[in-house]
Amino acid sequence: MTFSELLGNVGPFGLAVMLCLVAISILSLALIVDKHRRFREATRQSQNFKPVFAKFIHGGEISDLINALKKHENSYVAQVVAAGISEYEGVRQTGGDPVSSLELVSSALRDSKAETLIHLKKGLGFLATIGSTAPFIGLFGTVVGIINAFRGIAASGSGGMASVSGGMAEALVATALGILVAIQAVVAFNNFTGKLEGFHGERNRASNQLLLKQNFISQN
Repeated sequence: MTFSELLGNVGPFGLAVMLCLVAISILSLALIVDKHRRFREATRQSQNFKPVFAKFIHGGEISDLINALKKHENSYVAQVVAAGISEYEGVRQTGGDPVSSLELVSSALRDSKAETLIHLKKGLGFLATIGSTAPFIGLFGTVVGIINAFRGIAASGSGGMASVSGGMAEALVATALGILVAIQAVVAFNNFTGKLEGFHGERNRASNQLLLKQNFISQN
């Protein structure tokens, strides 16, 4: 059976299921490509920002750090550091107590980490939903295909392959599409989730280093 012959035997419900799965696959693939591009850029900028941040931690000028923060706005590490530096500089310039400012800096760092995590996770819920629902959409197409196969038997009055091949092919294609879309989404979701764990560790490390630096400055 050729592909055109298969489509000719597909009923309206089966065709709707297949088109739905194709649309979901295209949307998830577009999201995966966009997420991969954003993660790659964030990683690249973070790697470039780390030497400047390490230099500041070991006695470098804060002006160099601030300039680096402006150049690496997409870095998940720089975004967290920027929140802490902004809070500390605001207190210092207004003549506030540096010791008490540590509480504000710590709060700003926690808020920034939460915000960056939300931003980084954006779209992953959609991939998780696709991964969990696509097999069921395919299963629905399978059931519709089997129903069409029985309808073919009823119409022909016999159970030969000719009467059931169209419905069975429709069922198998719907199943395969559902599994393919789910695999694509689940693999991407797990990959991005693994990267997020690494990002989380780097942001926590930068946050702790900045707090230690601020604490040292306030005591001297």
